[in-house]
Amino acid sequence: MKRRTLLGCLIAAALPSALFAQEAESDSLHTNLQEVEIMSIRATKTTPVAYTNIGREELNKGNTGVDLPYLVSMTPSAVATSDAGAGIGYTSLRIRGTDGTRINVTANGIPVNDAESHNVFWVNLPDLASSVNDIQIQRGVGTSTNGAGAFGASINMQTSAFNTQPYAGFSGSAGSFGTHKETLRAGTGIIRDHWAVDLRLSDIGSDGYIDRASTSLQSYYLQGAYYGNNTSVRLITFAGEEETYHAWNYASKEEMQQYGRRYNSCGYMYTDADGKAHYYDNQTDNYRQQNYQLLVDHHFDNRWSLNAGAHYTKGDGYYQEYKSGRKLVEYALQPFTIDGSEVKKSDLVRKKAMDNHFGGAVFSLNYKDDRLSASLGGAANRYFGKHFGKVLWVKEYIGELTPDHEYYRNNGAKNDANIYLKGDYRIADGLNLYADMQYRYIRYKIDGHNDKWNDATGALQQLAIDEEFSFFNPKAGLSWQIDRNNRLFASVAVAHKEPTRNNYTDGKLHERPTAERLIDYELGYTFGNRWLHAGANIYFMDYKDQLVLTGELNEIGEPLAANIPRSYRAGIELMAGITLPCGFRWDANATFSRNRIKEFTEVLYDDDTYERWEINHGETRLSFSPDIIASNTFAYSWHGLEASLQSQYVGKQYMSNSDQEEHRLDAYFVSNLRLAYTFKLPHTKSITAGVTIYNLFDEEYENNGYAGSGYYTDADGTRHRYNYAGYAAQAGIHFMGHVNIEL
Repeated sequence: MKRRTLLGCLIAAALPSALFAQEAESDSLHTNLQEVEIMSIRATKTTPVAYTNIGREELNKGNTGVDLPYLVSMTPSAVATSDAGAGIGYTSLRIRGTDGTRINVTANGIPVNDAESHNVFWVNLPDLASSVNDIQIQRGVGTSTNGAGAFGASINMQTSAFNTQPYAGFSGSAGSFGTHKETLRAGTGIIRDHWAVDLRLSDIGSDGYIDRASTSLQSYYLQGAYYGNNTSVRLITFAGEEETYHAWNYASKEEMQQYGRRYNSCGYMYTDADGKAHYYDNQTDNYRQQNYQLLVDHHFDNRWSLNAGAHYTKGDGYYQEYKSGRKLVEYALQPFTIDGSEVKKSDLVRKKAMDNHFGGAVFSLNYKDDRLSASLGGAANRYFGKHFGKVLWVKEYIGELTPDHEYYRNNGAKNDANIYLKGDYRIADGLNLYADMQYRYIRYKIDGHNDKWNDATGALQQLAIDEEFSFFNPKAGLSWQIDRNNRLFASVAVAHKEPTRNNYTDGKLHERPTAERLIDYELGYTFGNRWLHAGANIYFMDYKDQLVLTGELNEIGEPLAANIPRSYRAGIELMAGITLPCGFRWDANATFSRNRIKEFTEVLYDDDTYERWEINHGETRLSFSPDIIASNTFAYSWHGLEASLQSQYVGKQYMSNSDQEEHRLDAYFVSNLRLAYTFKLPHTKSITAGVTIYNLFDEEYENNGYAGSGYYTDADGTRHRYNYAGYAAQAGIHFMGHVNIEL
């Protein structure tokens, strides 16, 4: 019987597509305006770039509570991580082994990466996925982008799409670890042929898998739009507010064995006489981020179009920490006397705060005819941020502690501008030439005092950074549509990236890190017909002066990232997808890669004498870069019933660059089962109810952490190396039930 069913599916797949697929009619106004908006920032079928598109339907299926990195983690070369162990709160994404500081992220072409850290803090964008229409992930350098340099990938998000009819909806989820998510959506549709308003409200909460790793997230999205025959204007504001308990200390293997996998040392204060550990309740990260976007898209005629945008983001937040046995002088506090003894160290609570402003404008003038598609675009952005710290409480302090005693303050300012010209020209039928030239200018300044104490100078670290960068980033490639089903492309691209804030603040006092450079070579092939899509992409990413942790410390004993002469990432990405008319779909991808530093010199320090020990390891693995990543999805739909089994294998990876087995993250294989049923009731468009079982086979694994090394010298003068590591333990089998109602 199974054989007959499968045979029937295969036979039906060979029949004309009209038998099993129909495209919904699209509104011409929507189509035209959307094309204007995405032309300059997205890859198309003729762009020689490796990319993946994720539509709204696919996003919605997985959007039951987990953060956006987990919604895209099944795409090629992607790995998501979670501090809390359940995919909610502080999460991150790596693509081709590169972390969030090297992945360019935009929303409607507007930069999302933090200007100083270059990271994207998804916890500050809670439930943004519910207002995202689609996502394109470009692997490698990709096309010209706004904001942070793309050193591993680019992620472009397009927010809520055009809706002609009024709508309303509610979705709710609840499950393990006290996790819940409630989202309310509504829109007016088109009012008087031109106007529309869309609104989303969200509330997310979770206790987390890790002890006390709770998070409370609230957000909204509001869009007002005007749609004309040739022009659209959208005013968008979205905001997120989060309170998240720290879980970033992770746990060593010894701590897990003694206290369990959920152990969290953050906020530890003391252990009482009964052996009970006490923790600081307000060991939390608190941040509110407000975003504003004004987007204008215009068709001049059938060939010329313009999209432009202005933006402003306000960020304001802080985190509190309980610190044990700290030197009072580090916090601009005077020693005090208790019972005749001078107290120079004490427990205290500190508050580190930020006040950020980021604004600017982007534009793209686009031309398109039968042979040429070209864009002249660019952006100019300005960032200003205040960083400061206060002491809220000191144990048994005798003296005058003014409310919110401030002990450090510094300001960061960054100007970032770019201009690019790129085009796609059809040389002959099926053969297209792509060229892209971008110039980018950055000036970055930091002044004031850092929060790090320097014993040698008897003062806080002084910051006086004033750096300028000028980058030229050319790209070129060919795309050959061999026939209706087969496509071949090749490209080479150059990218540069300036150092992050931490590269300066944690660097040497009198030496500056240099910019990084990447030359990215890509060769790809894709095949597609009615029921089968497959492809392969070979890449070689050649890095110069990449900034990595070497074990070296700066003058005040802080780990620093140093420029290494040469490193590379090389691999092949394989993708396949089968869609059959009987409701079955299979998607799979796998990345096999080699990620190496060509000549790695590690620096260790003696615990007592602080003497350096340099060890040349030759070629070593780049940290957090597994050689194998594979994802697989089996999905089936029938009369409103949907079932899918998602599985991902991530090979072993190392948390340092020295190939130490004690720094290894073991390989893991995790599967999620999703079941859902869609039906209708009176006065509803649809109701979907379902459940997702995460980590179906209860795999015990860790997907993130930190590692380091040192050495000591024995009485005979022999050096002995030691290693240490902390691991982010992930939840075993757990579940989320969900319901979605469309009115």
